[in-house]
Order: sequence, then C-alpha cells, then structure tokens
Amino acid sequence: MIIYAFCLVLGLLFTVISAFLGHLFGGHDAIGTGGHADAGMNSDGMPGASFLSPTVLACFITAFGAFGLVFTEIPATQSVWLHAPLAFISGLLIAVLVWWGLNKVFRGANSSSEGRVGNLIGQTAAIISPIPANGVGEISYVQSGSRYTAAARDEQGGTIATGQTVKITRIVGTQFYVEVTK
Repeated sequence: MIIYAFCLVLGLLFTVISAFLGHLFGGHDAIGTGGHADAGMNSDGMPGASFLSPTVLACFITAFGAFGLVFTEIPATQSVWLHAPLAFISGLLIAVLVWWGLNKVFRGANSSSEGRVGNLIGQTAAIISPIPANGVGEISYVQSGSRYTAAARDEQGGTIATGQTVKITRIVGTQFYVEVTK
C-alpha cells in the first residue's frame, strides 16, 4: 500500500512541478526541442509523443498508484497476487490512452492543407496565361480548397489559348504538362 501511495504522490508531484516550473523558468527554451519534451518524429515523419515520454510515464506511475490503492481496498482484490497485476494493467491502459490522445492532438495540430503534387494528375485546370507552341504558359488549379498557379506546357507541343480548360497529364520538376479537355 505504501508503494502505491508513493507512486500516486510522485506522479502527481511531477505533473504539478513540471506544469508550474516549466513555464516559470523558461522551460520553452531550455529543452531544445521547441519546448516540447514529448515531441519527436515517428517512423512516418509526423510529430508525435513517444510512449516513453515523461508525460506518459508520469501518467502510468500515477494511475498505477491510484488503481493500486483502490484495488487494495476491495475485498475481492486484496491479495497482492491480484491487486498488483490489476494496478499494473490499469496503469498501462491509462498510459496507452494518454499516449494515443497526445498523438491524436499532435497530428491534428500539424495537419496541413498543402496539396500533394502526385494527386494533381488528371485534375482539371484553367489556362490563365496562353501556352505558345513548344513554349510555357500558366495554369490555375484548385486543390484542398486553395487556388494555385503553375508553369505549364502543352503535352503535344501545341498552343492553348487563355481561358481554356485543360487536364494535368504529368508533372516534371516544376513544369506541368497539360492537354485540352474534350
């Protein structure tokens, strides 16, 4: 029971101390990761929380202590062989939920409306600057609710007048190749 109380107090103290002292003593600049000790890159390159981050570990220790105290008071789980594994599993479950929640928040906060170039093939666009024979003009297209412009060439090397609707057929570097839609 003393171990559970110690874990509960330790986890709560860590949370309170890091919440207050992190901001009072310039915790944003002292950590070196933009003020986010939990932030890191996952294998997919997106920011997220590590399962071994201080926040997730503190949640595990706090939940282990709290559930351990609760399970020692329930007559059916007073045996150390029952309340210890139940406290561990409960703490692990809380830590997983916190880890999952933090990653969901990080991903939501870091989402972007920036379009992906690969998704443009087959999309329609409008000619805003005429494309001369074997030359470069300019197109305008909408992706993810934003309007973009790009340099464009006719796929067959012909001319395309301003205002015509075209389909993007391929992209090479920064050059878009288009053909008139029929």
